[in-house]
Order: sequence, then structure tokens, then C-alpha cells
Amino acid sequence: MTHVVAEPCFGCKYTDCVVVCPVECFYEGEQMLYIHPDECIDCEACVPECPVEAIFLEDNLPEKWKDFTELNAEMALKCEVITEKKEPLAKQ
Repeated sequence: MTHVVAEPCFGCKYTDCVVVCPVECFYEGEQMLYIHPDECIDCEACVPECPVEAIFLEDNLPEKWKDFTELNAEMALKCEVITEKKEPLAKQ
């Protein structure tokens, strides 16, 4: 099982989640973050850190965002790993 970053992250890109990740499985795209499914260890440390509630356990991902599972897997391979907090695109 893995965690998935879904639509609420698009255009926000808060990075509070990346600093608590013990395995560095977050990847930074232009408009949002992605989780590499093979690197995520399901520790759930990232879930409460996301201010827009964009991170879900794959089995709990709302139906309307199911496509984000595949998107995270694809984009994590194309993006750079992110391990430090950065300024978000949107202000909370």
C-alpha cells in the first residue's frame, strides 16, 4: 500500500509533509507534489502535516481522485526528490 497526493495539492504545493517523511519519497512537480509508490512505507507521518488534506492512503482515496494513484507513480519518476520545506505556491 502507498499514500497518494491528490487534487487539493494542485496549485498549493505545501511542503510541510516532506520534512517529516523518513524515506524521502516525495517528488516536486511544477504544480504539486507526488509520492513514489515503491518508496512510501505507509508511516502516515505526512498525512496530518498537509494543511489542505491532500494526502490519502491509496485505499482511502476518494473515488473522484482515483486517477491520482497512477499520476503519482508516473510523475515521481520524472520529478526531482524534495526533502526540505519550501515556500508554497498558494498561501493558506
